[in-house]
Amino acid sequence: QSTDSFYKGQTADLADRLKRHNNKQETATKNGTPWVLIWFTEKQTRSEALILEKKLKNLSRERTLQFIEKYSDGVASPDVF
Repeated sequence: QSTDSFYKGQTADLADRLKRHNNKQETATKNGTPWVLIWFTEKQTRSEALILEKKLKNLSRERTLQFIEKYSDGVASPDVF
């Protein structure tokens, strides 16, 4: 929220990953704390997760918001907007 941006990534342990980001243990995200989970999905394989991650990282902020709205089944917090 503090950087008005989205972090897009993949992990096998979502709770731990969010905790590491918010404890400033990840160099790329330590300046954006607190990070709030607003959307997630699960993929059957890591390969599928990496493909989706790459696609999401290429989206603009507006396109990211459109994606979240379109696939709102994975929305973690309805009041994010």
